[in-house]
Amino acid sequence: MAVSYILSFMLYFPEDKREYIPAAVTCMIFLIAAILTTRLIIKISRYQEEKAKRLEEQLIRDNKNQE
Repeated sequence: MAVSYILSFMLYFPEDKREYIPAAVTCMIFLIAAILTTRLIIKISRYQEEKAKRLEEQLIRDNKNQE
């Protein structure tokens, strides 16, 4: 009994379906922001990977030249 009361208190399904529009817009904004952030992180990661490879190759070449 208490569980069903708590669940019915927390869940709210409006009769007027227009109340879903602001929630859908907000969800889409955050979804787009999450996708853009993920793509930015991947792009930066690839750039740092290339930079690390160039530094590693330079260190290997310098080490071979010193020997």
